[in-house]
Amino acid sequence: MKNRLKVLRAERNWSQADLAEKLEVSRQSVNAIETGKYDPSLPLAFRIADVFALPIEDIFQRED
Repeated sequence: MKNRLKVLRAERNWSQADLAEKLEVSRQSVNAIETGKYDPSLPLAFRIADVFALPIEDIFQRED
């Protein structure tokens, strides 16, 4: 699954640690999601969408 997490985070001048704190996950988890090594659980995807105030579809896209 592709995502725009890194771009959205950079637009807000947040570090991975800043975003991790907001999501209550580790910085390593944020890094793994950004690099596509890990797909977040559905509850975590909803938390990410809430933090950015965007629909999930605007953050995550299916890879064909």
